[in-house]
Amino acid sequence: MGEHAKPTPEAQARMAAQRRAASISSVVVALLIMFFVGLLLFLINLAVDSREISMEVSYVRPPGNEEEEQASLSRTKVEVARKPTPPGGGAPSRVISAMTSSSVAVPIAVEASIDQTFGLSEDFGLDDDSGFGGGNFGNLPGGAGKRCNADDRLKRLLATGGNPACETAVLKALRYLKKQQQKDGSWNEKYRVGITGLALLAYLGHCETPISPDFGESVFAATVYLVDRGMKNKGRLFDDPKTHWCYEHAIATYALCESHLFSRSFGYQIPNLETVVRQAVEWIIDSQNNVGSWGYQYGGGGRYDTSITAWHLQALKAAKATGMKFPRIDEVIQKGLTSLVEAQAANGGFAYQPGQGNTGHLPLTGAGVLCLQQHRGKRDFDARQGLTYIAENSRFHFKKGANLYEHYYVSQAAINEGGGFWKSYNKMFRDQLLENQHADGSWPNPPGNRHSEGTIYNTCLATLMLEVYYRYLPGTGQ
Repeated sequence: MGEHAKPTPEAQARMAAQRRAASISSVVVALLIMFFVGLLLFLINLAVDSREISMEVSYVRPPGNEEEEQASLSRTKVEVARKPTPPGGGAPSRVISAMTSSSVAVPIAVEASIDQTFGLSEDFGLDDDSGFGGGNFGNLPGGAGKRCNADDRLKRLLATGGNPACETAVLKALRYLKKQQQKDGSWNEKYRVGITGLALLAYLGHCETPISPDFGESVFAATVYLVDRGMKNKGRLFDDPKTHWCYEHAIATYALCESHLFSRSFGYQIPNLETVVRQAVEWIIDSQNNVGSWGYQYGGGGRYDTSITAWHLQALKAAKATGMKFPRIDEVIQKGLTSLVEAQAANGGFAYQPGQGNTGHLPLTGAGVLCLQQHRGKRDFDARQGLTYIAENSRFHFKKGANLYEHYYVSQAAINEGGGFWKSYNKMFRDQLLENQHADGSWPNPPGNRHSEGTIYNTCLATLMLEVYYRYLPGTGQ
């Protein structure tokens, strides 16, 4: 057999160098492949349009009736879409503990002073029914989506006659309310259910939810407090049934209906919220009296009360927006609106009840107009008659007894109407309201105003007035 040839030392050196080069090339290629795979996975992760937020919910009831239905859901998974983003950015995981307890009844409003007129009837209205802020009952997240993004909310604010100072004032007020909230989630000692409902509406008006980074715990605790009241009392929202609690039930129902709408739209859950909303709305439907009104006591009789009826009609409007089905709700709403119009005087003003002469009370007129706009649209004839009365008589002089209850209604009715009416009214109230806010974010009672339930009540109403530029609820209904 022949002898195999052996490579020379030079050939062996060249082969070793080639093997080293091949090894290095292999390592480089492997590293590049790993880099590109990692980059691809990173990009895929960025493309995901939602994130899961785990929120621990500790729902603790105060000691009491052992037969009360206990809340379920010790842990709630919250799916949050990236659009719209709650104020202040993202919504980190948080543990929220809430204890609940409560109390009863709320405000009565009467007339304000009369000075020079503002606005002219021929200036009323826009060329369409779109409305702004307080006047658009669209579907989340579309209607609320803009106000849930700070930049878009500011654009909406500026487009409708507000300014950055309005947003600053609202944030100061919400921080004040946060500091004043009690451990059980409520506000106030007197009329706690009603005042808590107003405060919750003020937070929701700024698109604050239980998953908001700054005010989430306050919103959650307030909602749980009201839900607890409802669970204890089969949907009736009170703490002491011996008091006149009809105001409180209507206001709290309104707030819980909006809270339910937000929870469905943003994908978070609050134990028993839907149960209480259903029971509370059904109570309103079943307790309408035989003239279509609601008064200081539920059911029976034929007593008109425009002020209390207006809160119930606002609650029913919010109930319809939830998408839940309530038998007879449309029939009940129409009877309620008829009772309002029956209390309207010949000059367009609204009184507490029919037969009170050719006069009206400004707070009741604002309430009547807003409810007619919400349920019948802003071009309703009776609503326009009421706006004429408001244009001729309503004034806002904060230091001369301005009635914030009146202007809670009139500010919404005015922006719903739009046009010259809104421009004149906005010019009249906006800067005065801003100038009279205290440094801590609260509003005092205007000197001489006899219709107030305290600083928290004043602050809630003033905040809702300044949110009218972009607030999702209430609206004229599109």
